[in-house]
Amino acid sequence: MTQKLNRHGLPVRTARNAALAALAADLPSPILADVTGMHRHTALRWVADARRDWAEYLAARAADDEETPPL
Repeated sequence: MTQKLNRHGLPVRTARNAALAALAADLPSPILADVTGMHRHTALRWVADARRDWAEYLAARAADDEETPPL
């Protein structure tokens, strides 16, 4: 099925990863592991990667703002 969808321009892997990231952002890792059937360590990595931490983004934006002269 994956090959057929890919032939028609539907990226299955991207959609799968987006769905897993959305679940990982909302569920604790033990529940994610149970729901998806993945190993608990894999679920823990997904949850850690999906953690909503904007600190790095905000710091990068602040640095960009300092470097860009006002118009």
